[in-house]
Amino acid sequence: MSRYLIRAMILPMTDAQDFYLQGEIAIDGDRIVSVGERGTAPAGFNPDRVLDLTNHVVMPGLINTHTHAAMTLLRGYADDMPLMPWLQEKVWPFEDKMTPEDIYWGSSLALCEMLRSGTTTMTDMYISEQETARAVLESGTRALLSRGMIDHNKEAGNRSLQENIELFRKYHNAGDGRIKIMFGPHAPYTCSEEFLLTVKQEADRLGAGIHIHLAETESELATIRERYGTTPLCWLEQQGILGGQMIAAHCVYLNDAELDILKKYNVGVAHNPESNMKLSSGTARIPEMLKRGIAVGLGTDGTSSNNDLDMFGEMRSASFQQKLVGSPEDLKAYEVLKMATAGGATVAGLKDLGKLQPGYKADMISIDFDQPHFYPRFSIPSHLVYCARGGDVRTVIVDGKILMEDRRLLTLDEQKICREAEKRARRIASEV
Repeated sequence: MSRYLIRAMILPMTDAQDFYLQGEIAIDGDRIVSVGERGTAPAGFNPDRVLDLTNHVVMPGLINTHTHAAMTLLRGYADDMPLMPWLQEKVWPFEDKMTPEDIYWGSSLALCEMLRSGTTTMTDMYISEQETARAVLESGTRALLSRGMIDHNKEAGNRSLQENIELFRKYHNAGDGRIKIMFGPHAPYTCSEEFLLTVKQEADRLGAGIHIHLAETESELATIRERYGTTPLCWLEQQGILGGQMIAAHCVYLNDAELDILKKYNVGVAHNPESNMKLSSGTARIPEMLKRGIAVGLGTDGTSSNNDLDMFGEMRSASFQQKLVGSPEDLKAYEVLKMATAGGATVAGLKDLGKLQPGYKADMISIDFDQPHFYPRFSIPSHLVYCARGGDVRTVIVDGKILMEDRRLLTLDEQKICREAEKRARRIASEV
């Protein structure tokens, strides 16, 4: 375990007024010891190395609260389509041809992209998640993983549930706690009442949370209303599925009463503005959620519906989308930064992440501000949301370990991963 002293501009995300123009962070092992102006490190703190990141802004690592990492293999394969035809005609047939080893290389590709753009934690839902877990362990990043489950038939549903249980047994708290396992029923319209109740029972038995798509499209609402005479969220409440940790992705079509239900059960929302825009799903009521005290994080969704994993782009889109449908004052820059950091940590149930403060995990990134698009510097939060892009990230630290330095990945063979992903994606496409 190493000790580091980082000198840089510091945005700790502890309060909108907190910013250190000439700051320093002391790290001992996987924890932050101190954060403040230069010279505030504890007396007697002797670092193994001093990282002088002058003209860089250091902030908490970004938390992607909803994605499907291995869908990098589908990047550009199925564009410009509505959600249901996109899933049924393109995505699901492609996924049927994917092997566990394909999932490993697709996930590794995603982790390269995430590290390069400042994401240190992802909340992922997909098939063969044990292969994603293997890639996460190798990369040194942090993840909440769930086996995506659809019960088209009872046998398939039971098999996927057993795989999720086995994933929990093998990988929960693996990598010195960097991996957490959740349960991933896909959505109310793809999972039966009986199956969802069984999933909830198993999740509660193991003390695990649930990660689910919810109220993403108008067609989903129509399907659930036809089947059950109510809305997706109300149906989940009626079945007793709510309660305990839940991450609900999208949440585009919710009325006032349903927003109150989210708050009542402390459901965390994973907001995916770029995916929602690309699939013409709609605009989630994020300002209203935040006013009610609902925990909201940002997610990219998978690269087939985005098509990248750049959380800086996601922040910009999140703010601009709300301003388009509402007011220029909606979703200000610092609010969006909170969604991508501390808000994401709350949604993910990670109590010692999302801020730079003593006792928290040493997960942080540096952004090189010595570039033309960051001058003049009237507002650091504004520049991070409206000007920054993933390629501006220079340093990534997770659990007190340097995973990227001066844009060079230290734990992943980027060129090999890109070559392998390209080869495998081409093979799968030829088999569909």
